[in-house]
Amino acid sequence: MKEENVILVNENDEQIGLMPKLEAHEKAVLHRAFSVFILNNKNELMLQQRAYQKYHSPLLWTNTCCSHQREGESNIKAGSRRLFEEMGFKTELKELFHFIYKAPFDNGLTEHELDHVMIGYYNDNPEINREEVEDWKWMTIEDVRVDMEINPELYTVWFKIIFDEFYHFLEEHKV
Repeated sequence: MKEENVILVNENDEQIGLMPKLEAHEKAVLHRAFSVFILNNKNELMLQQRAYQKYHSPLLWTNTCCSHQREGESNIKAGSRRLFEEMGFKTELKELFHFIYKAPFDNGLTEHELDHVMIGYYNDNPEINREEVEDWKWMTIEDVRVDMEINPELYTVWFKIIFDEFYHFLEEHKV
């Protein structure tokens, strides 16, 4: 299977090139990404535990799904595609905000992303793709915040950063 490219961008989210995903993470080059947060009608967040065979951050808990846009693909279309590929369902997504972050991993790779954060609502159980997702659960947003402080080692590096931005966005905005 051919490795996917990521879209290299500048700080204004303007495309400046393409690069294989692994190379971009090895070189810590800024690229476009997205993070999807799915909530239910109890205001609980759907978390996924990454599959054990993932090349980085296996078995760690993270937001509902996240990945990279393909060239020519809108943020919403990319989020919907990946949500279905990983979690097995479709729902309407809304983009909330974007920001830039940089997060190094223990294995020498680095996430340096201009991340588009999206929200959606869903009340059923997902049908997870076992190649991508080990497990899933619902947690209240407040319980996630507290558990992340007590057990930070259980969560992906990027989720700790993105969740903090998401949490503060929810404090300041009606979604």
